[in-house]
Amino acid sequence: MSSDAAQSAVVQKLARGSLLSRLTGSRRQGLRLVAVPRDHVQGDRRRGDALLQGTFTCGGESISLADLDFASVGTDGPVAEQLQSFSWLRDLAASASREKGSRLAEAIVGRWLLAHGTRVDAAWRPDLWGQRILFWTAYAPYILSSSDSGYRSALLNTLARGARHLEANADRAPPGLSRVTAWTGVVAATLLVQSEIARVARAEAGLGRALGSAQFDDGGLVSRTPFEQMLLVDRLGLLRSAYFAAKQTPPEGFEAAAAAGLSALHGIILGDGALSSWQGGNPGEAARLTAVVEGCGLRARPLRQPRGWGYHRLSALGTVVIMDAAPPPPPKAASSGSASTLAFEMSDGAQRLIVNCGGPAPLPTLLPAQLVSALRTTAAHSTVAIADTNSTAIQPDGSLGKGVGDVSIDRSEDNDSSRIVASHDGYVRGFGLLHRRTLTLGNDGKELNGVDELVAKTRRRSKAGTPFAIRFHLAPGIEPTVTADGMGAILRSAGAPPWNFRSRGAAIAVEESVAVDGHGNPRRTMQLVINGEAAADGAQMHWQFRRSS
Repeated sequence: MSSDAAQSAVVQKLARGSLLSRLTGSRRQGLRLVAVPRDHVQGDRRRGDALLQGTFTCGGESISLADLDFASVGTDGPVAEQLQSFSWLRDLAASASREKGSRLAEAIVGRWLLAHGTRVDAAWRPDLWGQRILFWTAYAPYILSSSDSGYRSALLNTLARGARHLEANADRAPPGLSRVTAWTGVVAATLLVQSEIARVARAEAGLGRALGSAQFDDGGLVSRTPFEQMLLVDRLGLLRSAYFAAKQTPPEGFEAAAAAGLSALHGIILGDGALSSWQGGNPGEAARLTAVVEGCGLRARPLRQPRGWGYHRLSALGTVVIMDAAPPPPPKAASSGSASTLAFEMSDGAQRLIVNCGGPAPLPTLLPAQLVSALRTTAAHSTVAIADTNSTAIQPDGSLGKGVGDVSIDRSEDNDSSRIVASHDGYVRGFGLLHRRTLTLGNDGKELNGVDELVAKTRRRSKAGTPFAIRFHLAPGIEPTVTADGMGAILRSAGAPPWNFRSRGAAIAVEESVAVDGHGNPRRTMQLVINGEAAADGAQMHWQFRRSS
């Protein structure tokens, strides 16, 4: 039997006979969608063009659609997850009309039905079904245009079966974004497929529980991961569209959670429109982020004074500073949590100046595992590291261990500047030193003053000085020139006026560094380093960034 014949046979099996009767019970009428939501987020046309040419792309990896076998692709890793979620339908729609795109979309859906439609397997994972429901319903015109009634019936019945499976298993998804995604799918299905009031209420209650455990009160995710925050806003935006398509009003609690999530997302966007790099992530693509923010249907101001989310934002006339002023996420909440407490990133307009090294998440990567682990260390972030030690331990298995447990924050604003004073206890246990950092941004955006203090909290037996390093990783394209006295550097770039960096009381060094770009690729760059030794009673270092014009 040819592959086309085999696929046709499976579709026929799904659409008729005993399986169909189990899906629909005694009802004779066929399943249908109550409404079709509109996805307001613009897809990536380049990826859509690649799909039309027969290639599915994700980061630096690609799959030939001519040889696509969902069973062999599996469900693990970024490529498999994106393919299995059908989020790529958004990119296809950005590149092709329904008439042109539906032929390809239906062929791929048919292959999915062939591999996974007849049995519950790994592809029925709750978070994957949650996304699949959101995108299958939003792009129903692309996957339900076929004149083959058997195919349409098979797809709709599989969708209904998946929705029931998801409703029973959504709470088995890991807490956080995965569980929220699962429950968004349940709610969307109840609105668009089953349309039963009691079922909708139960689904909304499940989503409320999932959001309550996934988000801090300020709207940020407990994982403290920027790219997951973007996905959260996207998922909730798609669900809002489902409500409106079904002529239903989203619950107030849902709307509040969605708006708070968007506010937290705004708070970690630098001047170039891309994400700040935290928790093993990278800037991503500014165009994709803009599409999500503009298409989610909500409006919100950037979160300036977060509590649990922890990313504090200073901004003035085009200069943006984002500081990590919270403990790292719990190990179970973020697989790539980093020892980044009190690090900061800084941009002038669309030019990034000071960054963290970042990481490949959520993209596939060819980077060595040792390098990926190193990118999570304190030294890979623009902050203070004592004796080459992480402020929070990174265990051999990759999980976070002991370290920062308490972060104190004091924020103030006046007519001249905005100031954050924050401290963490990550070095108290090992070195008896508290790290306190003060950042002050002038209201003209031209000057950022910093003070790093190591405050003695216990009596240390050793009278020898404790070495420390203050690192400022420069964004790719920033060229540093050390001043003649060795106490400063001029930072030049093509995208912003020169900035002068000065250290008060210690010479600076220029060393090599690396920054992971929005495509998950490492780029060579440089870093400014202030080396010093803390005496028994601690140390204090002052530094300044000042725009030349």
